[in-house]
Amino acid sequence: MNIKAILILIICTSFTIDAFAESRCSVEEKTWFKSGKISCSYQSMTIASSNITSREVKYQVPLGDAPAGGWPVAIIYQGTLFPVEFSRKTTDPFGGYYEVNTIKELLDNGYAVIAPRAAVELAWLTNAASVISDNLYHTTTDYTFLNNVFQAIRNGDFGAINPDRKYATGISSGGYNTSRMAVSFPGEFKALVVHSGSYAECLGPVCAVPLILPENHPPTFFIHGFLDSIVPWYTMDSYFDRLLWHGITTDRHTNYLGKHEWFPESAGLVVDWFEQYQ
Repeated sequence: MNIKAILILIICTSFTIDAFAESRCSVEEKTWFKSGKISCSYQSMTIASSNITSREVKYQVPLGDAPAGGWPVAIIYQGTLFPVEFSRKTTDPFGGYYEVNTIKELLDNGYAVIAPRAAVELAWLTNAASVISDNLYHTTTDYTFLNNVFQAIRNGDFGAINPDRKYATGISSGGYNTSRMAVSFPGEFKALVVHSGSYAECLGPVCAVPLILPENHPPTFFIHGFLDSIVPWYTMDSYFDRLLWHGITTDRHTNYLGKHEWFPESAGLVVDWFEQYQ
């Protein structure tokens, strides 16, 4: 190998090391002998959800200096029984590896990430029977907790975050809760991505999307597996059609072999949608 080739190799190797150093996350590739893994560093705080209860919030900001006004922020809502973690293996259920890959891509593209816990880390209350029948969502601990999270963003408790550039996504229960951001928190979010979910008050195959939706409903993208048996594809389709009928900006991606899970393409789709709405 001549001197020129050696120098090129050194430069390329240095660039690769620097590129990986510019991420909060590390990637261990899958081999024949071990699972692949993505791990992202994170911080944690506890925020009140009522006068006597509180919940954990995991979060991280990108590397480097925040832009003027602060980092845009993506809030990721957990699915049922599976709180959002910042480290997952390729063998984890429901495509959890690709959820962390979504966190990685958001951080690498300059978005802070905040992952609040659902009540008792089980599920969001957006489509609980009592909330639907009595229209009492505003009395739930979810409502109190999330308002406190948004106030913490405004207070700078998570760091230099722009409170006017909030985005939300989540899978399953977190997908329904992402829709809840449009229904019960008007004006808070720039754009939403509902993953394997549907309208805020739907639950699995039981889904009646209201005729009237909020006029200021944020632009909403849907990611869904066509073979999803937990949250059937047609429930997402009903919500999508209602948004179209109202003239609200929307689009969708269907993974035709996908089930109830995050997908390899999820990260790119989430980032691309958010990037359109600054």
